[in-house]
Amino acid sequence: MIEVIRTSLSASHDKKLVSELLEAYVEAKRNFYLGGLRLSAVEGGRFCEASFRMLEQTTSGTFNLLGKDLDVEKLRDKLAKLPSAAHNDSIRLHIPRALRVVYDIRNKRDAAHLADNIDPNIQDSTLVISILDWVLAEFVRYYHTVGADEARRIVDSLVTRRSPVVQDFAGFLKVLNPDLQAGDYALVLLYQRGKDGATLGELTAWAKPKMKPNLKTTLGRLVNDRAFAHFDAGRYTITETGMREVEQRKLYEMAH
Repeated sequence: MIEVIRTSLSASHDKKLVSELLEAYVEAKRNFYLGGLRLSAVEGGRFCEASFRMLEQTTSGTFNLLGKDLDVEKLRDKLAKLPSAAHNDSIRLHIPRALRVVYDIRNKRDAAHLADNIDPNIQDSTLVISILDWVLAEFVRYYHTVGADEARRIVDSLVTRRSPVVQDFAGFLKVLNPDLQAGDYALVLLYQRGKDGATLGELTAWAKPKMKPNLKTTLGRLVNDRAFAHFDAGRYTITETGMREVEQRKLYEMAH
């Protein structure tokens, strides 16, 4: 997917900028999933530097070279004053404002702690990652060179929840917490798949051997007894209740 995005964005933006954007994005996500919360915010700042330069190039045809200081406030003000007839609100207003939030978290919250001794790093990093997903999805929406259906699939994939306890090996999903029971095991797989869902055959292939014989019964309980999943047209898809269950119980976390 990243290579498809790279090709699309490179058709309208400097290739080095696009590479910087995507490298920062991938590293921020990797750090977040592996627990490097502060590093996620740092990479988020790097992502912002590339994003602002891409907005510069979009609106003026030129941009400040990488490695040189970038006056973000001056650029935000310049983008906001552009005529709405020339550029849409997302380019002029929404993306720059979202990026500013990431900057502020990186620069002003890194060593902060709340008065009640709650470390804000988890909530800050979650916000940073969500903003990065949203901004990259916006770039894909506006600058994609693929078909409309493919662009929509990419955008949906970017903003879909991801579970660090599930690793994708060329389409084979492996759950990295061997202690999960069958129902929870299937649920985190469906959480990872999001709107795409999964067939019984796919889930059986990804399940541990001892889970396979009773997997259909296990999935039936998720669908009928718990309302954690929905079954239609041969596919199982996680419900809002199921996603809440995964997140409240933190089933998405890797075993320590």
